[in-house]
Amino acid sequence: MTYRLEEIASITGSTLTGRDCRIERVITDSRNPYDPAATLFVAIRGNNHDGHAFIRSLYAGGVRAFLTDTDIDTAAYPEAGFVRCPDSVAALQRLATYHRNRFRGTVVAITGSNGKTVTKEWIAQLCPPGVKLFRSPRSYNSQIGVALSLLMLDGDERLAIIEAGISEPGEMERLERMIRPDVGIFTNLGDAHQEHFTDLGQKLNEKLILFRQAQTIIYNASDPTVAQRICELYGDRQLAGVTPQSYDLSTLPFSDSASRENAAEAIALYDVLGFDRQPVLVSLPTLQSVAMRMELKEGICGCKLVNDSYNSDINSLALSLDYLVSVAGGQPKILILSDIRQSGLPAEKLYEQVAALLRTKRIDTLIGIGEEIVQHAASFGCDKAFYRNTDEFLRSYNRTQFVNKSILLKGSRAFGFEKISHALEQRTHTTVLEVNLDNMIHNLNYFRSLLDPGVRIMIMDKASGYGTGTYEVASMLQHQGVSFLAVAFADEGVTLREAGITMPVVVLNADSDSFEIMIDYGLEPEIYSFSSLEAFSQAVRRHGETRYPIHLKLDTGMHRLGFTESDIDGVVAALRDQRTLYIRSVFTHLAGSDEERHNDFTRGQIARYTAMSDRLLEAFPGEHIIRHVCNTAGIERFPEAQFDMVRLGVGLYGISFAHQEQLLPVSTLRSRIVQIKELQPGETVGYGRWGIIDRPTRTATVPIGYADGLDRHLSRGAWSMLVNGRPAPIIGNICMDTCMLDITGIDAREGDPVTIFGAEPGNTVSDMAAVLKTIPYEIMTSISTRVKRVYTKE
Repeated sequence: MTYRLEEIASITGSTLTGRDCRIERVITDSRNPYDPAATLFVAIRGNNHDGHAFIRSLYAGGVRAFLTDTDIDTAAYPEAGFVRCPDSVAALQRLATYHRNRFRGTVVAITGSNGKTVTKEWIAQLCPPGVKLFRSPRSYNSQIGVALSLLMLDGDERLAIIEAGISEPGEMERLERMIRPDVGIFTNLGDAHQEHFTDLGQKLNEKLILFRQAQTIIYNASDPTVAQRICELYGDRQLAGVTPQSYDLSTLPFSDSASRENAAEAIALYDVLGFDRQPVLVSLPTLQSVAMRMELKEGICGCKLVNDSYNSDINSLALSLDYLVSVAGGQPKILILSDIRQSGLPAEKLYEQVAALLRTKRIDTLIGIGEEIVQHAASFGCDKAFYRNTDEFLRSYNRTQFVNKSILLKGSRAFGFEKISHALEQRTHTTVLEVNLDNMIHNLNYFRSLLDPGVRIMIMDKASGYGTGTYEVASMLQHQGVSFLAVAFADEGVTLREAGITMPVVVLNADSDSFEIMIDYGLEPEIYSFSSLEAFSQAVRRHGETRYPIHLKLDTGMHRLGFTESDIDGVVAALRDQRTLYIRSVFTHLAGSDEERHNDFTRGQIARYTAMSDRLLEAFPGEHIIRHVCNTAGIERFPEAQFDMVRLGVGLYGISFAHQEQLLPVSTLRSRIVQIKELQPGETVGYGRWGIIDRPTRTATVPIGYADGLDRHLSRGAWSMLVNGRPAPIIGNICMDTCMLDITGIDAREGDPVTIFGAEPGNTVSDMAAVLKTIPYEIMTSISTRVKRVYTKE
């Protein structure tokens, strides 16, 4: 796209102040400008962020065009142009609508409850040679994401595939006005995002608004409800109801029903558009599974590894580099990039854009793989190395090249970058704990929605982030703008600092042996006794520091750590008239806020805390001491006790004490079947021969055992894992490194995935905790460090 800023003001019904300039790219994320002089930043005010706050830093970085809905002191930005509008999101959508209306290719819109992204990506993978196709990046299917996707169109594409998703009534009206598809694809109807709809019928009607102007509609004919409603609403259009039986899918490398439905809909698109079916079917065996999210893994030799292979285009590269920068901390950044296929751009211009992107993101090293990128090596000014194919790179690969680096893998699917990923991963254990950072952000924002304006959040990042990992979670939280992190011990805080975390970090179990290193790394202690107060004060004086922040713990009934009511006068006396320390916050811990039977006790704790902390605030009137009481359960059940800050712990990870339906699961523990056996009556399974076979039985061996954190009390049928969506009980005793499942009657093969716990009802970590008569925290923190953590993000 190319517009003048003056044009954009006219298109959106806005006013331009300042300089006019040429615009080739629109962004809403302040981390994204790789060509700042030609970028328009749309400042959007959200519940937790205000884009207007980033104008100063973007201007310093070279951005000269802004669209705002708040008055800005434009005199402070003499070289910039500002488009002032009443509503930034509405203006962005008007611009996207205008740009789409200029497009002369075929626009295909995909909606449905599940399978949208897979269908979109498979349409791209099946695209015949020579056809320029654009697809919206990742899951850019929201009110803002769709607008940004449409504005990425160059205008000369033959096909534009746009994904559209909604979560509540009214949203599809706006998406339909922007996309105005020529062809619509409806994948399926399910329960996803059901909470704002009265029933599935209402949600179906809302989604079908997208096809008001579509001349052709492809839909999953296996669902009679969908088929009937589409025929009722759009019987005068070209309708293509398809099922997996509509095509010969024998060469499809996936056997599950969802994949077969997605593939049939992708093939059907090329059918209705009049393409020769044969070249499309020839590509069917080459379809690759779609990595729905970027994966962050622990790499060799202290490296961080971001795996975003099989999704290589200039738009998604910019997003992936943003994520690499966000997790790198102070580590040098390496991009391993293959040829970028089917960009529709001349190769010289394409790799000039890639080089500009790498300069903007300050990538230290490029490793280029492919015949095409090799020919454009001169475009890149950073440290660089080039190889004609993946095998050539692996033959020259040396582990010493990759020490304490942050690495992004970005490769077209034909290059087989999974081999590079395997070589660079620290752990190759088949069992992995998948941590969904997007769901974690959703949970954070849910709890934010419960808070009064101005109330801050401290996140409990102790015990390796409740088993999910420390740095990776902290990096995300730092970007999300939480006020404090809390860790259990000083070494956890040191790890965060060395990884590049700069936000305030509180050490809850601060002991005198760790005071020196805490001061060295700027960590703030919880002080809970006179002895710890005096010892830390001495340590600060030895370091020559003044006014070092501390966090006072009050004991109001937990009787674990903290100053009591009778200690308050002594605390005031110890801290008055000295310049070494100051009270940054004062807090207490609720002992039973998660249980209704303890409500009176909890309210008594809150009352005692209020009285005790009032005395401290009166004694130090100029200190602006932060007060905080509520933990996760307290946030939900005692809103009157929010004070200045709350402490969010297990709720961030998807556990609620009052509104579980509002949270999304963060952790999924997965493994794979490594062997299947056919056993006969009379045979036994496992140690102690407790798995007694009384009928012909199929068993599957899975490489997870009690050394990985799978509690032995889940043996002998106490827990079932999910194999291809069906429960398979543990048979016999759990071993140290493996366990066996009864998969009789389940269509399963060696290599099939197994979910130990995840999101499905009956298979959650809370369900497992109920079986073990414990709490979810214990299970989450018991997962062994030898289990590989994989962090996923859109």
